[in-house]
Formats: sequence, C-alpha cells, structure tokens
Amino acid sequence: MNKTGIKVNIIGAGIGGLATAIRLAVAGFEVTIFEKNNYPGGKLSELKLDGFRFDKGPSLLTLPHLIDELTDITGYPILFEYNKLEIITHYFYEDGTQFNATSDINSFAEQLEKSLGESPIAVKNYLKKSKFYYDTTADLFLTQSLSQLRNFINLKTVRGILNAPKLNLFSSMNRKNELSFTNEKTVQLFNRYATYNGSNPYKAPALMNIISHLEFGLGAFVPKNGMHQITEHLVKLATSVGVKIKLNQNVEEICITNNSVIGLKSNGEFYPSEIVTSDIDIHVVYSKLLPSKFTPKKLLQQEKSSSAYVFYWGINKEFASLGLHNILFSDDYKKEFECIFTGNEPSIDPTIYINISSKNCKTDAPLNAENWFVMINVPHNTRNEIQYGMQLKKNVISKINRMLNTDIEQHIVAEQVLDPIGIEQQTSSFGGSLYGNASNNRFSAFLRHSNFSSTIKNLYFVGGSVHPGGGIPLCLLSAKIASEIIQSKKRT
Repeated sequence: MNKTGIKVNIIGAGIGGLATAIRLAVAGFEVTIFEKNNYPGGKLSELKLDGFRFDKGPSLLTLPHLIDELTDITGYPILFEYNKLEIITHYFYEDGTQFNATSDINSFAEQLEKSLGESPIAVKNYLKKSKFYYDTTADLFLTQSLSQLRNFINLKTVRGILNAPKLNLFSSMNRKNELSFTNEKTVQLFNRYATYNGSNPYKAPALMNIISHLEFGLGAFVPKNGMHQITEHLVKLATSVGVKIKLNQNVEEICITNNSVIGLKSNGEFYPSEIVTSDIDIHVVYSKLLPSKFTPKKLLQQEKSSSAYVFYWGINKEFASLGLHNILFSDDYKKEFECIFTGNEPSIDPTIYINISSKNCKTDAPLNAENWFVMINVPHNTRNEIQYGMQLKKNVISKINRMLNTDIEQHIVAEQVLDPIGIEQQTSSFGGSLYGNASNNRFSAFLRHSNFSSTIKNLYFVGGSVHPGGGIPLCLLSAKIASEIIQSKKRT
C-alpha cells in the first residue's frame, strides 16, 4: 500500500470505527483508534460469567459479505467463519401457537399456512415485494452518501424516483402488513422487524419492510464462535494493516482551528491528526466533544430509538423447545409500542427475545446448561435511574413460565443485568438509545446525520447513529461510505 502520510484519529472501536480504520489503513493512511473501554467492539462485545459466555449486544448477522470484503482488501490469510441458519427464529404466542421461521421461503410459507392459515401465495408475494424494496433502494440509500449532490445525478436515482409510487412511502409498516395478511399473528411477526432499528411499526414507513428481505432473501447467519468473533476478526484485520488501537482512552475534545480538525484530546493529552472520524453517538459528539456553535439542534431533537433491558442468565437446564433465536410475543403489540415511545416504562406484557448462543456453540455454557440472553425493548432513558427493573423482571419471569410451561427462576444459576443507563455508560449511546434517532416517519432516511460534517472540515462520522442507520451491516456500510469520501477528497 502507498503511504499518504496523513494521520487519522478515530473515536471508538465499535465495528464502524474498526471497519473505517481497516479501509483507511489499506489506503495508506496512518490510523489510530481511541477507545474509552478496556476492550474493543462497543455493543458487539462479550460477557463471561460463572462458566457462561454471552454476546452482550447484537445476536444476528446479515450481509456477512461486508466482513468478507474487509478480509479481502487486507489480504489477511484467515477467513471469517459463519454458517447460514436453516431455522431463523422460534415464535411463541400467548394462545399456545408456535412455529419456526425457516430460511427456505417455500417451507416458511407452508408453515404459516399450517399454523396461521395464511395463503402461501400471499406470503411469497409479500417477500417478493420486500425484495423489490431492497433492489430499488439499496444502492441509493444504503451504499452512498445522501448529502452529496453528485450521488443524485445518476441512473440509480432516476430508477428510484420512477419507482417511488411503488414504495409505499405514505403507508406505515403495520398498515401495509394488515393489507397483506389475514391473520394478526402474521402481521405481528412482520411488524417485529421495526425493532431491528429501534422504531415503531405503527409509525415507521412501509419501506422498512425491506428488513425482512435481509433475513429471508439474503440469509440470516451466525458466526462459528459467536457474534464476538466479528469484533475479534476485525481487530486482527486492523492490526494486520498497521492500525493502532489505544484502549482506556477517554476522548474529551475534538480540537478545531478555523473550522477545521487538527486532532483530538484524550486523557488530557493532545493527539494531532489531519482527519478525525467519530464512531460514537452523534448526540454525544455534539454535546460533549465540540463547541456548542456547531450543534445541529433540530437533528438532535428528533425522536430517539428504543433502548433495551437485558438479563444475562446462566440456566442449569436445556430447553428442547427453544432454538438460537426465540420470540415470545406480547398479546397487545400496539400497546407495547405506545409504552415504549410515549410512556416512560415498558409494557407490563412485553415481547421477550431470548438468544441462546450455546445452541450453536456448545462451549458457551457448561454441560446440560444454556446461556440465555433475554432482551426486552424499552424506552431510551430520560431519568437519573431506572425504576421499573424489579417489576420488569417479575413480568418477564411470569411470561416465560406461562408460555414455556416452566419455573425458570429455579434454573437461573448466574445473572447479570444491563439497562439503558448501563448501555449509555458502556457505549456512549445517548439515553441508551440503540440506534440513534428512530425511523418513525417517511423522511427518516434523509434525516439521519450525514457521514461528514458540513461545517467542520475533515470531520467524519460512522456507526449506528448516522447514515445509513443502525445494525451491523449498516454500520459496516457507514464505514465504507465515510472512507470512500475521505479518500476521494484526499485525491483532489
């Protein structure tokens, strides 16, 4: 690689920061990452507890080719190993209905017909429409900046504009799903995909149904050794191309002179660089690291995405009825989202997600035991303390016991809890909001912060709180977009 002699300081060693560092180092930049924790990965880290291992955050992998692409550009000899899931999710409803969503669309459609009475043709047509959403918009909205005029003067944009009437931009996810299916349980299943970016399906645009195509059309995957393997692999790639990763570094300021970046200050020491890239929540960047005159107040005032309350439970029993991914649905889904986005507490009947990575990687739990990652969607935090924790645990345990016909408390032999305050402290996510701003209106794609600053020269942004959005694949795409802009500007 040809060295440019240009220094880049990156704030945060989440996957967005790591991926950006890899791409820029391969392009010849001198890259240093500053991470406040004593471990890399951000939300994509791990917890070891009394013989159990847990992935602390994201638990599903889509678009793994984005990781393969990073491996390829570095020439690293060890590949990232993952497998495609045949059974994606086990679904449970309060009336006793349960079934498995398989990756094979024909089999999935047949299962919905058998369990819920849905027409297989309706299911296939719906997923075909989701594929159309993806094929029409992915190149325009996901793989390039929306803040550069030149990206709108091309055939991809023309195609998107011509197909705009077919994208259901003025309908909500829920409304589109109600028109597509006859059983409210099917509607609930597909409404669930709004939670993949912390949004409300009763407000988010129908275009967000694109998310179901990522699983059913492009595949749901699991890394061979757990989700933390992604972080481990990216760290190896980064160090192999000369990236320096400095842990326990609390960045206090992005240093600006004449509206241009000159470096950053961390742990009281100044580190000069021609470029600074942030992989932390955009709200935190503007409120804590930059002078107030640069703050885009309207953007920061937008509705925030949901947060999560997580119980990490070591269970001294194996449950044959559960798989890697499991959903125990709320009986009143609309009320649950009203609680999340207009109330200050989660629903008393929350939807429960249980991820058991030991179903895939046996070493994640002792023999005849399982590691349960139990997550509930909750409001992002606006208080000094979380007051609903004890009641939420009671509600969760009661629901699990009722729906799985068990007494789960007697099987919990290890426990740790992560609430929105803990998420904010560990990952610098404002209020514990997992995805920055919510996508609860049809203009949400255009309202996310761009991957570069329009007022500060050589300041760039990656990660889940900026374009194109939250989740592993979009964070990786944000890194690709930002690094390409940096390289293009340095060539001119």
